[in-house]
Amino acid sequence: MSRPLPPLGALHAFEAAARHLSFKQAAGELHVTPGAISQQIKVLEERLGTAVFVRRARTIALTEAGRILLNPTQSAFRLLAEAVARVRESDGTKVLTVSMLPSFAALWFVPRLGSFRAQFPDIDVRISATPKIADFERDDVDIVLRYGLGHYPGLFVERLLTEDLFPVCSPELLKGPVPLRTPSDLARHTLLHDELRQEWPLWFQSIGRSDVEASRGPSFSLWELSLQAAVSGQGVALGRSTLVMQDLRTGQLVRPFEVSSPSEFAYYLLCLPERADEPKIAAFRSWIIGQVQRPSNRPIADQTAAGQSTTTNTRNVR
Repeated sequence: MSRPLPPLGALHAFEAAARHLSFKQAAGELHVTPGAISQQIKVLEERLGTAVFVRRARTIALTEAGRILLNPTQSAFRLLAEAVARVRESDGTKVLTVSMLPSFAALWFVPRLGSFRAQFPDIDVRISATPKIADFERDDVDIVLRYGLGHYPGLFVERLLTEDLFPVCSPELLKGPVPLRTPSDLARHTLLHDELRQEWPLWFQSIGRSDVEASRGPSFSLWELSLQAAVSGQGVALGRSTLVMQDLRTGQLVRPFEVSSPSEFAYYLLCLPERADEPKIAAFRSWIIGQVQRPSNRPIADQTAAGQSTTTNTRNVR
């Protein structure tokens, strides 16, 4: 009989650590502790009877045995992922996994999902709402919807939505004693930020204003939390026209003044070029382009470029 393989978990930990050359980064990716990664590597090395990493003070490097093991291990995980995908799609119902930012999922995509289900009842959409980098081969993802500059080499890229940025707040805030009629008035109000704290400074720069301290105010790990804080009257958020349409329509949020600035970023659909015309992916592409081109679903910003596609080599995308 052939000798048994090392545990799958140990091989998984090895592949991640070898790819990053870091136990810490591998732990972050697999949502475990660096100690757990180290323990799995120890188990693997005991089963193999040889070391797969050279441990240094602050870095690790692959040994010759590790280099021999890495490519076959990655190929095996890739084959397993492909087999699982084929099994999931056999016998009728198809599963389409779409990765997107939590804010886009909650405020734009999910309210429209019923339309896709009605049009394509044999395709079940699985939403992965996460801000982390997505890897098509590792994460079993079919489509990624992301907010960025559109530079995604090696992928099929389809631009969906551009948008304007402008201040939004609760209508109750306008009834308070502090005026909010011009951008300069923001100096006397609380600014609400996302985790990176970059959008407000860039917005003031884009409209040519330097009389407001743009870095002050609380920040939130998710953009939609800053929007919720604005709805509850805690300050002024920088609204993205794509994502605040519904709150503006219902009156939960208002624009205190009409000054806005076009964002350099846009929302893009990404997939592997060789899969762009697969039936389930093609169906989703057709549906979402139809959604962004509907006047009632398009944001305030000009959408004349919606649906432009290119094949632009990293396969990790935000």
